[in-house]
Amino acid sequence: MSIEVKIPPVGESISSGVVSVWHKKSGEYVEAGEALLTLETDKVSTEITAEKAGLLETKAEEGQEVQIGEVVALIDDQATPPAKAKTTARNEPAPAAKKVAEKRSANADVLSPAVRRMTTEEKIDPARISGTGKGGRLTKGDVISHLQAAPQTLTDDQEKPRGRKQPASEEPAAGGHERFTRKKMSPLRRKIAAQLVMAQQTAAILTTFNECDMSEVMALRKKAQEKFTADHGVKLGFMSFFIKATVEALKAVPAINSRIEGDDFILNHYYDIGVAVGTERGLVVPVVRDADTKTFADLEREIADYATRARDGKIKIEDLQGGTFTISNGGVYGSLMGTPILNPPQSGILGMHAIQQRPVAVKGEVVVRPMMYLALSYDHRAVDGKEAVTFLIKVKEAIENPTALLLDL
Repeated sequence: MSIEVKIPPVGESISSGVVSVWHKKSGEYVEAGEALLTLETDKVSTEITAEKAGLLETKAEEGQEVQIGEVVALIDDQATPPAKAKTTARNEPAPAAKKVAEKRSANADVLSPAVRRMTTEEKIDPARISGTGKGGRLTKGDVISHLQAAPQTLTDDQEKPRGRKQPASEEPAAGGHERFTRKKMSPLRRKIAAQLVMAQQTAAILTTFNECDMSEVMALRKKAQEKFTADHGVKLGFMSFFIKATVEALKAVPAINSRIEGDDFILNHYYDIGVAVGTERGLVVPVVRDADTKTFADLEREIADYATRARDGKIKIEDLQGGTFTISNGGVYGSLMGTPILNPPQSGILGMHAIQQRPVAVKGEVVVRPMMYLALSYDHRAVDGKEAVTFLIKVKEAIENPTALLLDL
């Protein structure tokens, strides 16, 4: 009897996705619970697993767009598992070669989801890459280095000149590299693009700036770090301070914790704070629910968990829905200043930037302090300029005088 593998519902308003990777190929025997494929939608990537063991027959190609409910494979649960081949002494590999093969096999078995996806998509044998991680495990950096070192070949997705000879200015670069590569945007990247354009076209976006002295937060963080890590099993970062400061500022200026729906102005009385996380496939914004009720340890654990699951493609659609305000930290990439774009339908987004030692005037004297530029982009339809400036000053004051924020440390 053949069991149909259908694309399951993966979230509200999602009607289709793209078969990003087949983890098992047609004709292979699969075990119950094994990952068959990764489905990439416009919001998240989801692994679809086998309900029962059997022989797999795929019905969809990698890169193909499929609808929710569509049959993408069949599993023959009457098929018997393939017998393990017996090796003879004559075919037994030399001890040294056997040891290397065993090590490579072990490394392949412990690939992280992100590394497994990269090697599958790029059709790379993990055993051919030397791992630099703990115990010789492969890291994403190892795969990227391997791809950069490997000779590049023209693929069907790349643009090919037709009907004329290439002029000298369009000759391939040294090493056979093509001048450009053409490929379809992923559903996630298309969704990000649509959201950004929609935000620009439907909201009256304005940005106000300020800067804050990070001296007190850095000193308190350094002082509390060892005990905090020992007590809670997670490091104390800057993001939890900014979430706490943001909640206090939203309480002081409620208009920013709002959204506009048609002719209605909706004021939220809860604080679900989105934290932007960059991944290889694009930016996602998981939401920290009821941030006003959570301790620093709760916030740090939740942020770390979201970041790991987002980068491994394990985040759930419900983790990304319903935020009332967003914080984006471009400083982790070295950004000194920028204007973040609203995450619709929210009315505000706070942009953090790099900490930089700069000369500032303090009590009439010039001193060097670790400073961070802050940016608040807001929907001017819902928020007045005075409210926006007041909000940013409240965040600045909380960061520069964090004692009140630290009561639960």
